[in-house]
Amino acid sequence: MSATEPAGRPAVIELRQYTLRPGHRDELIELFDREFIETQEATGMIILGQFRDLDDPDRFVWLRGFTDMESRREALSAFYGGPVWSAHGPRANATMADSDDVLLLRPLPARNGFAVSPSQRPEEGAAAPDRFVAAALWHFPPGDQDGAALIHDGLVPVLRETGPAPLAVLVTEPASNTFPRLPVRTGENVVAVFTSYPDESAHHRHLARALSDPFLRDEVLPAIESVQTAAPRLLRLAPTVRSLIR
Repeated sequence: MSATEPAGRPAVIELRQYTLRPGHRDELIELFDREFIETQEATGMIILGQFRDLDDPDRFVWLRGFTDMESRREALSAFYGGPVWSAHGPRANATMADSDDVLLLRPLPARNGFAVSPSQRPEEGAAAPDRFVAAALWHFPPGDQDGAALIHDGLVPVLRETGPAPLAVLVTEPASNTFPRLPVRTGENVVAVFTSYPDESAHHRHLARALSDPFLRDEVLPAIESVQTAAPRLLRLAPTVRSLIR
């Protein structure tokens, strides 16, 4: 892959959740969409999605992808050591109260995950997408494989049968962080399921149909609950104008 051809189905994905200083989210989104998309992709990564967290007006969520861990190191080194971040990074950082809530993930199974094309990204000034993206995050004990198997083999097939198929199912990438300048959460075992809908009511209808399935309700979900370390967390997300995931 050349530096100007970002991966359309990346094997390594960062889920980044930023807590911003009050009232600065739109400022960061405007700066990000103008200055930080094509310039990051020029180094070989791909900017998958940018979102407003509907439960927190000062929360910005985004994802970027890489071909592998070594290309991640190279791309991040090039971007954060380059002129664009030097020029605009201080303004971006000034909007942030915390930027260290980062999960390093990979598709389950390998070679699946998000399938997007940067050529389809809307230009600045386009109409905001009227979409709702749900990201459900489950937490399991480190090293445990049962939770991911239950979600992949039990939950996901029912979701496909009862509504839109998940855009991607991701699990924790166990490799060491190849760019320590940007920390990631360690000691995690997370499964994340991303699904897109026309609106939130469609999401609720899908969940109701899925929960009416006896196999899911009586067998899969109790089995998941028996091994999870915390209740699942749902991220309610509104894509920004230039988000590829929508």
